[in-house]
Amino acid sequence: MTSGILQTTGQKHGILLDPRTKLLLLVTVSAFVLGGLGGEKLSFFVPFFSALPMVLLLAAGKFRAGILYLAVFTVAYLLSLLLVPLLSGFPQFLLLGCTGILSRVMPGVVMGAYVLSTTTVSEFTAAMQRLHISEKIVIPMSVMFRFFPTVGEEFSAINAAMRMRGISLLGGRIGKVMEYRLVPLMTCSAKIGEELSAAALTRGLGGGEKRTNICRIGFGVQDILLTSLCAAAFSAAALTYLNIL
Repeated sequence: MTSGILQTTGQKHGILLDPRTKLLLLVTVSAFVLGGLGGEKLSFFVPFFSALPMVLLLAAGKFRAGILYLAVFTVAYLLSLLLVPLLSGFPQFLLLGCTGILSRVMPGVVMGAYVLSTTTVSEFTAAMQRLHISEKIVIPMSVMFRFFPTVGEEFSAINAAMRMRGISLLGGRIGKVMEYRLVPLMTCSAKIGEELSAAALTRGLGGGEKRTNICRIGFGVQDILLTSLCAAAFSAAALTYLNIL
């Protein structure tokens, strides 16, 4: 189990991107949508970068996640646009906070989920080696790359087991839900971290010799286009802060 737990299925169809492009997109989406980089002058980038995770998810065949993201983001955006101006006081503050968090934070979170679900550990490691990143950074990030998906799978299994036993919020047993779901999840998380660390060392991450990799990565036309877009966005932000734009 430990020798294979770092394995994951990469993306086989759709818009195939290099892991370095995916990481750049993740940083760009977070910077412009969540961070508001460039201010009002570059606000036209926000709708595009907000829609980009949905397009990539749909292209990767993850239709359920893409449609769910579109629905939640659209509802949050419409509520902030139509309903928030009609309210006042605490209800307006509460709704504005909820819709703001969803519309600002969700694109970056969904983009991160796309990167994790479509990139294998081998692809990620190969990309980091191409960037000449120190193994002190590569090894923890490689472990983290599989930690969250594995914990998600364990959480789904725990939820299914608890539903079979009739332990749910609908039954009014909130205390049992907290005890029987969160405690096993925390125990599994600690065990998963140990197994992933052992698996990383088993696969040669951290060895004295340079690690070979049969995984092929490289930039294609789609990578060049998206990288150029990110570079243009950051260049425009730099020019904005220099008061040139």
